[in-house]
Amino acid sequence: MSYGVFQEYFTSNWTFEGSQGATGVIGTTTNGVMYLSMPFLFALFTKRWARYRQTAAFCGTMLTCISFLLSSFSTQTWHLIATQGVLAALGCALIYSPTTLSLGEWFTNSNRAVAYGVVLSCKNIIGSTCPFLLRSILDTYGFRNTMRIWAAVVGGTSILAIFLIPAHPSSLSSNTPRARKIPWYFLRHRTFYIYTVAIILQSCGYGIPQTYLNTYAHEVTLLSQTSATLLLTLFNIPGIASSSFFGYLSDNKRFPLSATTVTSISAVCSALSAFLFWGLTSQGSMGLLVLFSITFGFFAGGYSATWGGVINELESEASQRNEAIDTGMLYGLLNGARGIGYVSGGLAGVALLKAGSEAAIGGFGYGTSYGPLILFTGLSSVFGGWGLLWRWKVSGLLRWV
Repeated sequence: MSYGVFQEYFTSNWTFEGSQGATGVIGTTTNGVMYLSMPFLFALFTKRWARYRQTAAFCGTMLTCISFLLSSFSTQTWHLIATQGVLAALGCALIYSPTTLSLGEWFTNSNRAVAYGVVLSCKNIIGSTCPFLLRSILDTYGFRNTMRIWAAVVGGTSILAIFLIPAHPSSLSSNTPRARKIPWYFLRHRTFYIYTVAIILQSCGYGIPQTYLNTYAHEVTLLSQTSATLLLTLFNIPGIASSSFFGYLSDNKRFPLSATTVTSISAVCSALSAFLFWGLTSQGSMGLLVLFSITFGFFAGGYSATWGGVINELESEASQRNEAIDTGMLYGLLNGARGIGYVSGGLAGVALLKAGSEAAIGGFGYGTSYGPLILFTGLSSVFGGWGLLWRWKVSGLLRWV
């Protein structure tokens, strides 16, 4: 969530062999690898290896720390991509997957979306405080010592957090069949694929501002490094409230909203933010960038909190068909869809920035080298709510029938 700080730092402190532009894929690759590995990890720790969740989380902590230490010795671009983008991501996934499974077991479908939302809000608290912290350490100690310091911070905080996470009794019960098969009936439901495609499309654009907003603010609008870092903080702060807010909307019983409606609110509003605020910025226009950071951070940052409602909807469909469903495995697959989006968006971002550099004409954000990135972010965001269009189409057909 704070990789944009490193991306901006590299533009003025590049000491590695290889293309500096290729570092743009590190942040999205980190998220992509982490989320792509989750379906496999969720499958392992849902049933067969449920007893080893805490052990896996400790192994993930060790792998993450080793990855950051190795990164501090990097001399080429591909070293950074391999250590920060791949190995550290696998370590983080080993921490996140077992603990999230336990969370889903502690909460029922009546408040599951709120629980996921609160956890995601905590993630945004970290994302809001880290940009200035990392920038300060980078300026004071340089890249290599920063990675070593961060390895120690991650190790200490992760180990403490893992000890504080209680395992659900059902995962420790000796009466639970250890090799019970995971039910895959939900793969027959069209609804699952509608939401999966929507998540992939939304995630393609969500990682773009996290990676390039800092450099855009510094290079195009000519803001100071402090102001550019502030934008990334403002990008993450709204997610503290929006994750809980969208989780509440998904679980709200007084004014019930369908999962498609809630996801569409997040998708359409974040797309409008990209088109109207980011796209219309010009040199020195920090106000519009602040508006973009806050609004896009709020609506796009809360998108993943709607998945609790998506799971509830699929669980309801399974119940109507008298089918078993494993909500933990389902949540892992939704995370996997997000990983596909992150990786695809990261690769597309590098190509779009290169294409924009060749066709830049100046003016508003659309006329700069970042113009294609802005359009891509807005379009992918709005398509993240396409499930609502599908619902309207189905409802219209039913009325005609």
